[in-house]
Amino acid sequence: MKTLALIIDDEPDIRELLEITLERMDIECRSADCVESALALLKKETFQLCLTDMHLPDGSGLDIVQAIQKYYPKTPVAVITAYGSMEVAVTALKAGAFDFVSKPVELTRLRDLIRNAIKLSGVTPLKAEEDSRLLGLSPAMQELKETIRKLARSQAPVYISGESGTGKEVVASLIHDLGPRAEKPFVPVNCGAIPSELMESEFFGHKKGSFTGASEDKQGLFQAAHEGTLFLDEVADLPLTMQVKLLRAIQEKTIRPVGHSKEIPVNVRLLSATHKDLAAEVVAGRFRQDLFYRINVIQARIPPLRDRGDDCIYLANNFLAKLSQDWGITQPKLSSAAQTALKQYSFPGNVRELQNILERALTLCEGSEVLPEHLQLMESPAMLNIGHSNNSQPNLTALTPLNGTDASLEDYLLNIEKNLIIKALDDSRWNRTAAAKKLGMTFRSLRYRLKKLGLDDDNGDDDGEG
Repeated sequence: MKTLALIIDDEPDIRELLEITLERMDIECRSADCVESALALLKKETFQLCLTDMHLPDGSGLDIVQAIQKYYPKTPVAVITAYGSMEVAVTALKAGAFDFVSKPVELTRLRDLIRNAIKLSGVTPLKAEEDSRLLGLSPAMQELKETIRKLARSQAPVYISGESGTGKEVVASLIHDLGPRAEKPFVPVNCGAIPSELMESEFFGHKKGSFTGASEDKQGLFQAAHEGTLFLDEVADLPLTMQVKLLRAIQEKTIRPVGHSKEIPVNVRLLSATHKDLAAEVVAGRFRQDLFYRINVIQARIPPLRDRGDDCIYLANNFLAKLSQDWGITQPKLSSAAQTALKQYSFPGNVRELQNILERALTLCEGSEVLPEHLQLMESPAMLNIGHSNNSQPNLTALTPLNGTDASLEDYLLNIEKNLIIKALDDSRWNRTAAAKKLGMTFRSLRYRLKKLGLDDDNGDDDGEG
């Protein structure tokens, strides 16, 4: 069946240009010069794509976007805007437009837009195996999954907000995988992990010899994500100088590698996220307002685990099942007391913290049930008394502090755990069997933790058993 597109524009020259371009791509066209005639055509035939001008004699392209969203939601609609009318384009994207193209129309950009729109007709709904990356039965999670499905059909920039550990990269990867760019690269980057002096080179690439140490040409992140999706995690950590260059790359859809004299066109879907309040960062002057409006066209908010009702129990059972399968052991069940403890816990580290809690509990659990003491929740005295059978408190002031005030809860807990284990090993002259007994855990549990914390420097032999 041949692909059918609807073109809506009151300028005959623009209609002719679009028709020629589409027909060369083996796409059949129907044309309209106003809102009324366009709506009549939409009632008669099924279209796989709609291109509409924003300014029409009897209305606006937004009228077309809203009508298609309401009555023909499977038809992607792109708008044609006047040059520099970014506010209009953003309004259209928020109303449900798939994408936009500015006048004068660049044919390369137009063809890319058309290809991505046509691919949407072959995109399948969220499947069970894909859904397993975003577990949850609560109304908040069902709403988020529906939002992801809608966002996947758009090319609008998306800002994913949520606390640390809620799964922002998982949401970003799902938006990519369920959209028309699924077969192209998904490139995640942690903006806070790139040294400021290397940031321009990392994002845009560089030419050999452009600076000291540039021994060969390097492709940047934008080029690596060409025709795919670029996910900027912790975007609030970008320095202001880089924010200016990023804004230009987004607006112009071109980049200039360090040392190059020419601009290179790039076609990427931009997703971004941070655990910080980006609006507050704008007010504080640490994040550019114009960049904020460009990346925050549509927002997807991930609820914290404490607002997801019984999802913590559902997730805990899923994590226990997966861990037990990976470790080749019989899955213990969560005792009713452990379930109550989890429901009452605030989970400042969200889903990531829950995973760590269950991983730790499984190493401590020797029977068929996970008990509250195996969970070692942060608010429990057991978290600070682990392995101290004489009830003496460990000297927390002697623990190595984490650098910086923004250290995650996960790093903080691992730091405490590491120091307690090292102390037990030192007290037992690194006899691991004796250290495990002192810590109140099995030798197997200790060996697993040593490996996880990077303290296991041998081949895993039971040197403490003899």
